[in-house]
Amino acid sequence: MTDTPPRISVAHKGTGARLHAPAAERNADAILDLLKTHAPTSGTALEIASGTGQHVTHFATHLPGLTWQPTEISDERRASITAWSTDAPEEAILPPLHLDATTPGWSAIHNGFALVLLVNLLHLISTEAARTLIAEAARALAPDGRFIVYGPFLRDGHATSDGDARFDAAIRADHPEAGYKNDADMLGWARDSGLDLIARTEMPANNLALVMVRSKDAS
Repeated sequence: MTDTPPRISVAHKGTGARLHAPAAERNADAILDLLKTHAPTSGTALEIASGTGQHVTHFATHLPGLTWQPTEISDERRASITAWSTDAPEEAILPPLHLDATTPGWSAIHNGFALVLLVNLLHLISTEAARTLIAEAARALAPDGRFIVYGPFLRDGHATSDGDARFDAAIRADHPEAGYKNDADMLGWARDSGLDLIARTEMPANNLALVMVRSKDAS
């Protein structure tokens, strides 16, 4: 998670401390529509790996019942999040936290969230890191909290297009332990972590959104 290939995670300098990621601008509305359908209407939402801050600012502006807690491991990106946050309603976005969500144990400190949101990260990390992240996210949820994951996945072990196959290969060329995760594997890891699938939605550009809820009997 600390060594994402620059050609995969693209952000350009903007005004002041702001970074601009074209991909975040392209998919923000589609993810917002998903959140309008499936996100809780109140409480605190943790966004894992918030990137530039474009997403969290967009969501906080259009989902006024939630208070957003962005996170990032990069100092530069946390500065960008802070800069973008000034466009959101006052107090809708908390100061960004330094958090590597692939590290075991972070949910003991950060927990009780109505929503945990993860966008476009699982394909950039190893299977071991992904499983740790999912388990910690599950423990970070309040009872009946939602965990929403968005990004590219293999379907039944196969890429959905030639473009996805090339992108997956490019990631693995830089990081052999990373790459697209299989949808069935992801759901198995979620079940093992005490999460129940409540919605599976095909998204634009061959992406997939998985909406999960913390099981009532999860510890």
